[in-house]
Amino acid sequence: MNPTDTVTALRNLEPQSDPVAELGHVPVFQMPLDEIRPSPENEQLYGPVVPSDPEVRALAESIRRHGVQEPLVITEDHWIVSGHRRHAAARLAKLSTVPCRVHPLSRRDDHDAFMVLLRECNRQRIKTFDQKLREEVISANPKEAYRSLREYREQASSVVVDTIEMGECKQRCRISDAKGPFLAAISKIVAERRAFWPMSDRQIHYALLNDPPRIHARKPHSVYANDLKSYKALTDLLARARLAGDIPFEAIADPTRPVTVWGVHRDCQMFLRQELDTFLKGYYRDLMQSQPNHIEIVAEKNTVHPILRPVAAEYCIPLTVGRGYCSLPPRYEMAKRFRRSGKSSLVLLILSDFDPDGEEIAASFARSMRDDFGVARLEPVKVALTGDQVEEFALPPGMTAKRTSAHHAKFTEKYGQHVYELEALPPGMLQDLLREAIDEVIDSDAFDHEREEEEREAANLENARRRAHRALGDLADAEEA
Repeated sequence: MNPTDTVTALRNLEPQSDPVAELGHVPVFQMPLDEIRPSPENEQLYGPVVPSDPEVRALAESIRRHGVQEPLVITEDHWIVSGHRRHAAARLAKLSTVPCRVHPLSRRDDHDAFMVLLRECNRQRIKTFDQKLREEVISANPKEAYRSLREYREQASSVVVDTIEMGECKQRCRISDAKGPFLAAISKIVAERRAFWPMSDRQIHYALLNDPPRIHARKPHSVYANDLKSYKALTDLLARARLAGDIPFEAIADPTRPVTVWGVHRDCQMFLRQELDTFLKGYYRDLMQSQPNHIEIVAEKNTVHPILRPVAAEYCIPLTVGRGYCSLPPRYEMAKRFRRSGKSSLVLLILSDFDPDGEEIAASFARSMRDDFGVARLEPVKVALTGDQVEEFALPPGMTAKRTSAHHAKFTEKYGQHVYELEALPPGMLQDLLREAIDEVIDSDAFDHEREEEEREAANLENARRRAHRALGDLADAEEA
């Protein structure tokens, strides 16, 4: 039966008795879930029940914990009359049987009576506006209304503005077999560093230098190197591999191209569930409050932010990413945090590249906090990357120092022409260096005391959260009563 036939049948039928009232005398049986069939007429009227719908998933979780509280209503030939969402949720909850009332009618033998029962059962449930509107349309003029509804939807979804001419369709080149070893080396690095997703192209670039593969398997002289040609080959293959599904899109990020989306909800019920799930879960105790000094972390570039952020969170230390020479507003905010702390000294833990500008970035940031913002007692510490670390970890040489840098001569005279980037350090190693630097400048006993207090407070918050949930549940029960 198509949708038009369904709504016409519903419009013309009138119940000869009260089929819903009769259900009160029907006993409840446990029925095998696989023997129960959703009614196609229900989907045509009220839309399909989608297992991925958050409401269905929430219902499945409730059923998993508490069982099916309201029995389904089915016909003698096992077609669902009431309970399509419960049926889908029970499948998600992996139930084998569900409680059912079996109404003494057959969809096959008495379709008119079946349609009446379907309609009357669904009158008593909460419907969306679209479903209510569709029922009213059915009562008015089903064929004309349904045709008009479809025409309006097609018209509303059309774009009536001038669009951009896209030209002929072009496909990216297929990844050849000769690129297989190169792709395998990249995939291995991505898999091994799963804990540090999303990664940047530069991080993969430096990881490849530890065991350079061939960019092209049949070209012996195409060994991956620390140069622009190799880097371009990497970024091209990364793009094609993600589009082909060989590397997850979530594994690679470009923090220099921010995207903004909005935290919207389908309805207020979903919002309430989300808020209740996270209620009193966002507490951070100031673990640095009893430290003698105010501590801040400063990083030169966005690419290391996801690596450093978990460490900064462990200690509740502010993390500022300067993207080169940091602009004035972040420095101003840091000065305000320092003054609010009431501490007499500011400790700066700085991470920047080992190149002419990276060395100067660390020094100029510290000078600005002292000279521009009046922080008299200042202890700047270069956590990474230093010349000693380059030698200690035998890091692969990067590009040569830029001659356009104002600090080229000073750097090259002291360290030579080669420069090194933070991404040359494996993520775990960079995290370890930051943790070691923090542990060296904090009072460990004071920090441990704050952590113990936070654990005790977390237990108190969980108790308060449970009491609030029970109170809200009691309030909802009172309103229903």
